[in-house]
Amino acid sequence: MKRSLGLFLLCAGLAPAQSLLIQNATLIDGTGAPPRQADVLVSNGRIVAVGPNLPAPNSTRLDARGKTLLPGLFDLHTHVQSATVGGSGQDWGKNLKAYLLSGVTTVADFGTYGETFATVRRLTASGAWPAPRLHLASRITTPGGHGLEIGRGEIFTQEVLTPREGRAAVRRLLPYRPDVIKVFSDGWRYGTSADLTSMEEGTLRAIVEEAHKANLPVLTHTVTVDKGKIAAAAGVDAIMHGMQDKPFDDELLALMKAGRTAYGPTAAVYEPRTPALDNVLAKVLDTVSLQIFRTRPAFAPPSALRVRKYEVLKRNTKALFDAGIPLVTGTDAGIANTHHGWATLREITLLANAGVPPLEAIKAATLNAARVLRVDKDRGSIEAGKAADLVLIDGAPHANIQDIQKVHRVWLNGVEQNLPQLAAALAAPGPTPLAAIPAPALLDDFERVDGRSRLDTRWINTYEGGADLSRALFQRTPRAPGNFALAIQAQMSESSKPRVHLTLPLRPGGIEPMDLAGWKTLEFEARGDSLAYNLSLARRAKADSVTTPFTPGPGWKKFRIPLTDLGCPCADATVVTFVISRPAGVRTWLEIDNIKLVR
Repeated sequence: MKRSLGLFLLCAGLAPAQSLLIQNATLIDGTGAPPRQADVLVSNGRIVAVGPNLPAPNSTRLDARGKTLLPGLFDLHTHVQSATVGGSGQDWGKNLKAYLLSGVTTVADFGTYGETFATVRRLTASGAWPAPRLHLASRITTPGGHGLEIGRGEIFTQEVLTPREGRAAVRRLLPYRPDVIKVFSDGWRYGTSADLTSMEEGTLRAIVEEAHKANLPVLTHTVTVDKGKIAAAAGVDAIMHGMQDKPFDDELLALMKAGRTAYGPTAAVYEPRTPALDNVLAKVLDTVSLQIFRTRPAFAPPSALRVRKYEVLKRNTKALFDAGIPLVTGTDAGIANTHHGWATLREITLLANAGVPPLEAIKAATLNAARVLRVDKDRGSIEAGKAADLVLIDGAPHANIQDIQKVHRVWLNGVEQNLPQLAAALAAPGPTPLAAIPAPALLDDFERVDGRSRLDTRWINTYEGGADLSRALFQRTPRAPGNFALAIQAQMSESSKPRVHLTLPLRPGGIEPMDLAGWKTLEFEARGDSLAYNLSLARRAKADSVTTPFTPGPGWKKFRIPLTDLGCPCADATVVTFVISRPAGVRTWLEIDNIKLVR
């Protein structure tokens, strides 16, 4: 043993002094195997050896007696940028820390879009955002389908109806290098409101085939048994919502087995609980969220309908597990009261509460999840050669699943995470610090032939939200030979407050800030229908943007808006937005050009 281990270290080029030997732990390796006493040797970010009484004379030693060592946990369904407590504001950096504090070392994010991917990857790789491993998803739905009702346009979520459109959508998304394709394939609204549209099997199969050509897993929002059959028949990798309309049947089971479709019930988002503060939640909520949570009005008890649907979900989860369907963990964290990091630990507990053996619930959060993401050769279990993503639990979750909450130490790629430092950063006032860049004078003149702004960002269309959505088309249009503007054609919805927003991110994805210090005025040219429009500017430090009106006419007119009317000058501006509000059903238009800052 001693000779072969030394040879392994020598051949691998690993310096023994860089090694960590975790001794005497109760090992749950993620494969579903029974717990055992074992040592784990880690060097240069990898697991070198696993076994009893490992020799490692030059290693740092950690006696883990009385504690349980697990693989790093996975959450396959999150919305990392979203605040889970209303009024607290979005903060990628703090939410990512919450996952690490909870022992979650791999996260699939379903809540952003391709323009943010490069920025998020750069900030996490640089260490500006301490973060778990992120798998970023591009989103596809049907016209009028789920994923659109939050009001974010087709740049966020591709709309497809036919197989041809499905394949084209995947190809359009590939340049952003997504890690996952998320498909909203089921429009059932849980019996509480009118259903949205759902995807047909042929279209979903085309998306799956095109994504699999690029080695991308496809995970779906599927919440009914009949739509689950379509998803499984189409070959999706995992159904990432609980099927809760009725008990599953033999046909669904056969299709899931044939397609090797995994199942993630997202019980944490559906659990009919009355939210309450516990030790884990107090640790992972930022200061503002914690204060709002503590002073909120009392939550209403869950409805009888919610309770009934959850009971169906629980029974289906246990029955599918008993039938051999692999379970995986995903939480929908980012939805209100489904808190980042906390929800992942809660999901594991709820799987066990549904009758899944604790070891299998842990396997759902480790090796099974890694297989769905196609990274199981690298992580998901504690085996020699794999990445050293590890969690030390101060307890025995295989005997008492509640102990999964007792996260004691966390390693990501062999590097121990400083949990007190992460907790302190979460508790610090204000958003996660990000460096601002000085603003240039010219924001956009629409002369770039690739359709991107002068800031190398992409304009975004968003709407009021809800099932009834306004719509807008926008494109470059010539004002004169060699001179272009942006033209917007809008159709207002039948909702109570229809709106169309056309937004210019000041930096890619609108995540990092821009410094407007030294500038006094935002200037632009516009023409429109002689009614008032609004201009707004958003800041990282403010939950709401500041808005000011302007009224163009049918001829071009220059507007000069003092930055003080927009809540600036400031060092944390993120986006500039043109807002069109009109009565229901109205069609309107706006053209804009030469957006610049003036001293």
